[in-house]
Amino acid sequence: MTNSSPTEWAVEADGLVKVFGQNRAVDGVDLRVRTGTVYGVLGPNGAGKTTTINMLATLMRPDGGSGRIFGHDVVREPQVVRQLIGVTGQFASVDETLSATENLMIFARLLGLSRADAKRKSEELLERFALTDAARRPLKKFSGGMRRRLDLAASLIAQPPLIFLDEPTTGLDPRTRGQMWDTIRDLVASGSTVLLTTQYLDEADQLADRIAVIDRGRVVAEGTSDDLKASVGTSSLQLRLADANDTGEALQVIERVLGVRGTLSPESARITAPMGDADRVTDLLVTLREHGVALAELSVQKPTLDEVFLAITGHGASDADDAGADQKQEVSA
Repeated sequence: MTNSSPTEWAVEADGLVKVFGQNRAVDGVDLRVRTGTVYGVLGPNGAGKTTTINMLATLMRPDGGSGRIFGHDVVREPQVVRQLIGVTGQFASVDETLSATENLMIFARLLGLSRADAKRKSEELLERFALTDAARRPLKKFSGGMRRRLDLAASLIAQPPLIFLDEPTTGLDPRTRGQMWDTIRDLVASGSTVLLTTQYLDEADQLADRIAVIDRGRVVAEGTSDDLKASVGTSSLQLRLADANDTGEALQVIERVLGVRGTLSPESARITAPMGDADRVTDLLVTLREHGVALAELSVQKPTLDEVFLAITGHGASDADDAGADQKQEVSA
């Protein structure tokens, strides 16, 4: 990877390795996360995402390789690193018998804030995460989305420049996921750097400036969302015919004008064709009109991240094979 001054990189990982028994949960991971960005680590359960986060956050000692946070080594300078990061894990690190305010007050006091500063910070975070109305409610009465927001709020008490979010929206409904996405965007807009692990392809697509695809403990692809999509093929042209009886004629025109074979959908009214040359689409539309083939709809579809993951790994991002499931058990133990 390109060498650069440490201040450019919030996270640098070179050949990180973690072994549990006979299982190499992380097998030589390299990462570079630029300051002031959202970096997505995408992969299925058991891929090694959480273990990588734990090593970079000084929660686990690497068995090989090195990691640096804003230039500080995670093994040699763990205390410095811990002052620079906030970590939100997959499960809320809060006490269900206490209220939201009490939880945040405890975290703030443990971080060394005075009682007055802890109270001020707690109120500020509860308002920021739309939890003020529930501030005195016991956590056991919180919804899943409210718990996740409170957990993220707790990780921001010290206002760290780097925030690790490990699958922050797992189990949330679509509306609450959208709210969390807005919160993450706000964090970066206010100057934070976010390293986000997820198994949701749309989440990485929506949030991340760059994405590392990790599978079986290794980074198998890295780049922007568009880079990754372009690596597996061209965009496709999708046509929905006004009259399904014109399908045969439309397929012949597509093959003659674009030089590719169109694929017919099961309902026999939608045709998908690879679009290698965008300039030829105008010719196609003119020719279809000359042949009396009317279109009800036309769109251009880029490859999805799901197609990227399938092409790179041979399985979908939500699939965890037996080895991956075993790996997750060992890591969690």
